[in-house]
Amino acid sequence: MKKQNGKMRRFVRQSLAGVALLGAAMAAPTAAFAAAAGPVPQAITVGTLYASSGAFAAISMPVYNGLKLWVNDINAHGGVYVKPYDKKLPIKLVSYDDQSSTSTATTLYNQLITQDKVDLLVADSGSVLTSVAVPLAREHQRLLFDQTGTGTHFFSADNKYNVLLDDPVSSIWPHRLAQFLINEGPKHHIRRVAILYSTNDFTGAQAEAMHSYLEAAKGKIDIVYYLGVPTSTTNYQVLIHRIQATHPDAVLELGYPTNDIAFLKALHSTGLKFPVVFSIYAGLETDLLKKNAGNGALKNIFSYVPATGVKYKPSFGMDMEAFTAAYRKLYGADVNVGFNAVAGYNTGLVLEKTLNTTQSMDQLALRDAVFAQSGKLTTLNGSFELTPEGAQQGNLMPIGQLQAKGNDVDLVSVYPADVAQAKAIFGKH
Repeated sequence: MKKQNGKMRRFVRQSLAGVALLGAAMAAPTAAFAAAAGPVPQAITVGTLYASSGAFAAISMPVYNGLKLWVNDINAHGGVYVKPYDKKLPIKLVSYDDQSSTSTATTLYNQLITQDKVDLLVADSGSVLTSVAVPLAREHQRLLFDQTGTGTHFFSADNKYNVLLDDPVSSIWPHRLAQFLINEGPKHHIRRVAILYSTNDFTGAQAEAMHSYLEAAKGKIDIVYYLGVPTSTTNYQVLIHRIQATHPDAVLELGYPTNDIAFLKALHSTGLKFPVVFSIYAGLETDLLKKNAGNGALKNIFSYVPATGVKYKPSFGMDMEAFTAAYRKLYGADVNVGFNAVAGYNTGLVLEKTLNTTQSMDQLALRDAVFAQSGKLTTLNGSFELTPEGAQQGNLMPIGQLQAKGNDVDLVSVYPADVAQAKAIFGKH
């Protein structure tokens, strides 16, 4: 009987110990999960490139500054919560200057991947400087956090290592512009369209998409001029006169800021007028174009309206007012806050959500965490929505126009009607 009682007591003690262990495990499942993730690093490394000079500096530096603002903000609050380690860790930004050179960028992306072995790989701004990162990331099976590289062919069902964060894939960009011309154009005798574009992944894909949209409406809207020129083009005088010879009602010039500045200055100097003139960066980087092309060259130019002009109500991160104040506090009271500055900060917010929710630091687990935000995340940049291939299909921009405001010009939304702030002004034929 005593032996049986002793066995019973040992059984009870063992059972209670087991229950205690089970309870501890249930009470701290995240800690166990963190232990399984391996040693906790001192910081999460984010690797990226920027262009301080050259053709793409105007779009690259604001993106880089926006990303740095996010890093500073995160670290000022004790770091970012990283789910696999169940703790906050500081962000270490590893960055190199590619000077707008794709060959230099190729070398530096390779360095970030193979030598620095960064945890998160972030592309430089724009499709040209992103184009060399896409195949490298795929080759090394590293997820590329693609900021604003919107080239359509960057995204395919067989490539799981690229995801676009901050603006729609190029083929989607001109959707509302096409709707505007097709639906509103004929009412104002806008039927003949000229398209001049720079031959790169960003603007070339937009031109192709616009061509397809308008061809589908042939008879209602007709393309009378369609030409691609090198992105390095800065002399537009002859091209403008050739366009004028086709008697278009609308001229769409699709280029990077250097192209837009040169085109609009040349158009203004010729004195030629068209009822509709569209330029991408007249709206995206208005202050930059005002400074370099002048208010007169921008008057009544149509463009996209970025998040800075829409002011979305975010579910995560700062709103536009708070971001603008924080950006100017960091970089100067008079600094321009345009689309690209917002894009860089938005990149940081997506990285933050990814680290908050990922099941591990494995590259495809990071991809799953990014995709889990699709349709759920709204930031100051709008709605974050991905296609199955990783292309961005959210953040669609309204069509706006730079209308006179005293001696200045102000970007206002004119289409679609639900976000319109003013009626479009069409020039005389």
